[in-house]
Amino acid sequence: MSGIFVSWTFLPVKPPVSIWIAVVLLVTVSFADDVRSLPVWPRLAIYTALGTWVSAVTLAAAHGWIVALAAALGITWMLNLYNFMDGSDGLAGGMTLIGFSCYGATAWISGNETFAIANFCIAAAAAAFLLFNFHPARIFMGDAGSIPLGFLAAALGMMGWMKGCWPAWFPLLVFSPFIVDASVTLIKRGLRGEKIWRAHREHYYQRLVRSGLGHRNTALIGYVLMSATAISAFWTTRQHTTVQFGMVITWIGIYLIMMRLCDRRLGHGTDGS
Repeated sequence: MSGIFVSWTFLPVKPPVSIWIAVVLLVTVSFADDVRSLPVWPRLAIYTALGTWVSAVTLAAAHGWIVALAAALGITWMLNLYNFMDGSDGLAGGMTLIGFSCYGATAWISGNETFAIANFCIAAAAAAFLLFNFHPARIFMGDAGSIPLGFLAAALGMMGWMKGCWPAWFPLLVFSPFIVDASVTLIKRGLRGEKIWRAHREHYYQRLVRSGLGHRNTALIGYVLMSATAISAFWTTRQHTTVQFGMVITWIGIYLIMMRLCDRRLGHGTDGS
């Protein structure tokens, strides 16, 4: 996060003040949680308030409160799910490197070089971190890293859409390896009546680690999937709307097949499976 802040300082056009303030507050609260284990609900309230504030100041005037509210929910969920997915060596670091590199490349070809560089700064910081976080990890991201990065994935994805760099579906596809795993797991736990805010080991990546693949191979498989979604999203943004729709539907089908295969081979995710 320090690398991101320092590099952003030297950009000719810096990200909005609201993004800076939100990230600083998220790092502060999340670091306090890493050290002191703060209660869940106050943290969630702060995350929700920041997501709502950033969405309101960014979207409400131009796109209305319904769009701003939807964006607030998306930002809040993204920053939380990034934290959920940071449970295996190199996984969140790799998603950050690949996801923000894709943001940067797509912004660059759309003609917004400054916004592209802002995203490349995040990817570069993630690359340096990943050198020490890949299995066997010597350092870990913690909430102070995962929470702000999840926020940036959603907030900069929203900004890129507003700037005309990419369509609204683009950030969802780029970060879909994290979004799908966390969202489907949460829905399954909720349908079983489990307390969804409690720690567990039912994410697909956690089940892959426990199946014998280990942290290293699970991360490598994740990188292949992350690269495939990022490259397909990058290519599809330059295509006709029909092709874009077809690509999104194709990836929905791919994820359904992958989850079905994982459920059959690894069980259905409960601790007793």
